[in-house]
Amino acid sequence: MRKTCPRALRGALALLAPLYLAAGVSASAGEPAEHWPTASLAEAGFSEDLGEKIDAGVADGRFAGLHAVLLVRHGKLVLERYYEGEDEVRGRPRGTVDFGPEDLHDLRSVTKSIVGLLYGIALAEGSVPDLDTPLLSAFPEYDDLPDDPQRQRMTVAHALSMQLGTEWDESLSYADPRNSEIAMDRAPDRYRYVLDQPMVTEPGTRWIYNGGATAVLARLIEKGTGKPLADYAKEKLFTPLGIATYQWMTDRNGAYIAASGLRLRPRGLARIGQLVLNGGRWEGRQVVPEEWLVSSFQTRADVDRDVDYGYHWWLGKNNNDRKRWVGAFGNGGQRLQIMPRGNMLMVVTAGNYNQPDAWKVPVGVLLDAVLPSIER
Repeated sequence: MRKTCPRALRGALALLAPLYLAAGVSASAGEPAEHWPTASLAEAGFSEDLGEKIDAGVADGRFAGLHAVLLVRHGKLVLERYYEGEDEVRGRPRGTVDFGPEDLHDLRSVTKSIVGLLYGIALAEGSVPDLDTPLLSAFPEYDDLPDDPQRQRMTVAHALSMQLGTEWDESLSYADPRNSEIAMDRAPDRYRYVLDQPMVTEPGTRWIYNGGATAVLARLIEKGTGKPLADYAKEKLFTPLGIATYQWMTDRNGAYIAASGLRLRPRGLARIGQLVLNGGRWEGRQVVPEEWLVSSFQTRADVDRDVDYGYHWWLGKNNNDRKRWVGAFGNGGQRLQIMPRGNMLMVVTAGNYNQPDAWKVPVGVLLDAVLPSIER
């Protein structure tokens, strides 16, 4: 396993974040990175040159912008690689970072899948509305919204599966203020903004990627539990998993950015992946109800020929043992890829923010390096 040289920030924190963003809660800065039991690549069934293959891809540009790769199999960390590269925090440049295990990293939309886990925990506790609950009934403070029959038929399940039926466009760069998620972040009331979007189709009939759906789910968690989102996450997820260091960004009104605002260390994100592989259990404790994971990983929407969508998780369609997966994806190349049939998971962080082909780096690491290296 590669050791990195001491961490160094060669760039300065030169620019302030945009006005609609603010630093959110952070915890236990300076804590050592989350401990993992380890095994060698050979012991885990991989060829011993896997790390060198990934290094070569970084050197020749195939994996340009890669910041870290972690591979866990049978509950043990078998590969951990860190690299140097340009980075940012929610659009604020950090300069060049020599990454190591202690560095927090933007997860961007990987955050959505973690909010999905939190909703399942709160649902089991009876703190949030059931999935067939009409969404507007859970927000009586917006009783002045248009009395549209389609809008009245939006449910919590439609938010979880991103099939609200409202107008929403995140195909534009996240640096573009016309992007719906960015417009939501800048709105005076993000929840009203989401629920007041024009209806374009019947709820439950069309999948549209929608960070606003995550925002309203997070608000339901806060309303039902009486706790800020980050506090609930700390109590119910981070602390049970031994994740002591994290940061969750807020907007200018102090609302936690549920769709894309979480920062974790790669080892911490890997713990969340291992929790999923364990059926929601961690060190003998049921942290996430197993039935919620089963429900979350059922196909709720057909996205394209390769990918389906569940309850805030991406699902691979291919039933081949090596390629069937559950995933959480984020802008710039962030990825948690869980492969239950191989009892393994991969974490990738990268700095290719707002690049339309950023997905190529994590996919390339998996398809060109990791999977070909499996020997048993």
